[in-house]
Amino acid sequence: MLQATIKLCCGIAHDHHRRLPGLKITAVAAIQKDVRGLRCLPSKIPCYFQRLMGKETAACAEPIRDVSPSRFSSVDLSYINQGETALQRALSILQQHTSWQAETMLDAEATVSSAALPGLGKVFRAEVVLAVPVARLHRELFERIEQMPQWNPTLSRVKVLQRIGTDTLVTHEVTAPSPGNLVGQRDFVSVRHRGRRETAIYLVGTTTHIEPLPLQEGCIRAESRLSCIVLQPLAEDPGRTHFTWLLSMDLKASATVLLGGWIPASVVNHVLPQSQADFIKHLRRHLSAAVC
Repeated sequence: MLQATIKLCCGIAHDHHRRLPGLKITAVAAIQKDVRGLRCLPSKIPCYFQRLMGKETAACAEPIRDVSPSRFSSVDLSYINQGETALQRALSILQQHTSWQAETMLDAEATVSSAALPGLGKVFRAEVVLAVPVARLHRELFERIEQMPQWNPTLSRVKVLQRIGTDTLVTHEVTAPSPGNLVGQRDFVSVRHRGRRETAIYLVGTTTHIEPLPLQEGCIRAESRLSCIVLQPLAEDPGRTHFTWLLSMDLKASATVLLGGWIPASVVNHVLPQSQADFIKHLRRHLSAAVC
């Protein structure tokens, strides 16, 4: 029943349904009735629908701005829900007492660690303190995402395919070709979503599908199971930011790569933490150059 009710709720976003009196009220009332009968924690209910019902819990990360369901199609709402679901999954990981194993260290303030988590496999966690405020990082990593290849040479292109409201994007990213790269060139189609909880901003991403978007010549279409960047101002110095990045990816197999076409886990487990370390290095350099 709840699944059908959500479809009804999504349907009110279509123009020919908006003018039907009482339909939105009926959908919200039906969701409330179904949710009350669920024997699950509120965190299992997507935050977008909690906000729609006026029953949002403290566990939900706030969107940066209000989301009005009447503005969006059912496809748009599905993208928003994918982003919200990824955000809740990331929050759950961050709140767990997980034993993270050290992978690499850039310096005393920049580390990459990992843990094997159910449903995701190996997740890598990069942490660093950056000498810029949260607002600056938020602008570079979300608002100006298409300009990222200008300072990150591991990317050849980032294109925003669709903007859904102010907090959700559908993007296409293509990695740059690199001589000696054991993994090869990859591209990704992702939903990117932002939320806020107290003073922190969360920038999450996860794989999605959009039609038509043909495969790129020479690229393997990989999948981002989960990416979440947390930007948290330091309590003692709000002009500095604690940057945390969770990353889990499926890089897929290539017919031209190693061992009969499959990338060994040992290669993936080296490439992903190294890519996080490289990203931090390029981000630091970009931020320093902009200040000078």
